[in-house]
Amino acid sequence: MISNRGFISLGRWEAFSLIALLGVAMPLKYIYGYPLAVRMVGMSHGILFIVYVTLAAVLARAEGWSLPKLIRCWIASCLPLGTLFFERELSGRD
Repeated sequence: MISNRGFISLGRWEAFSLIALLGVAMPLKYIYGYPLAVRMVGMSHGILFIVYVTLAAVLARAEGWSLPKLIRCWIASCLPLGTLFFERELSGRD
């Protein structure tokens, strides 16, 4: 079973992969003509995103999250770096 701490870590990796995709891989593709970077980083980001969304549902059930909290998590996962903002809710910081 995954803990809140592990889920937060996964969210950070997902956010980092988006930064790498937009800040490193996309310029490598469009400025330097190296499309393989987008394939590799894009696939990694996609896998992390799918795992994050799936584990959110699993953790929500295990921890007894309300449906609105799960929906906020899913919405945050669709926004750039949104997982970092949802992390505050999970850790209880405001």
